[in-house]
Amino acid sequence: MADNRTQQQRSETMRAVRGKDTGPEWFVRRLLHGQGYRYRLHDPRLPGKPDLVFASKGKVIFVHGCFWHAHGCRYGQAPKSKLDYWLPKLEANKGRDREKASQLRALGWSVVTVWQCETLSPKRLSRKLQRFLDS
Repeated sequence: MADNRTQQQRSETMRAVRGKDTGPEWFVRRLLHGQGYRYRLHDPRLPGKPDLVFASKGKVIFVHGCFWHAHGCRYGQAPKSKLDYWLPKLEANKGRDREKASQLRALGWSVVTVWQCETLSPKRLSRKLQRFLDS
């Protein structure tokens, strides 16, 4: 399937994608704050700069976009064009995610990943996060 945007339009769209303070991240923040949890954001001293850091609990949360981190859900499918560009990029993202989580665990942190698609089911996500943070 051909891209339905011009190269310039696609470039502008991709340039607008942010690495932090994304919609799914804000959703998770509001959900946890509403439940009384307090956290720090993007601690640069930790491998991978986790999105939410619960230092007193020794726990961190990464909030990943399904596309950018190649989640297996319907939102995480690779594009059908420019595979020579996208497949290595998405695989590198997944590899980096595994590496940073492994480094954090080696330092004694507990790590959980929240996927963008999980924000579509707030009650289920809330239970998952409560179990993680209260265990």
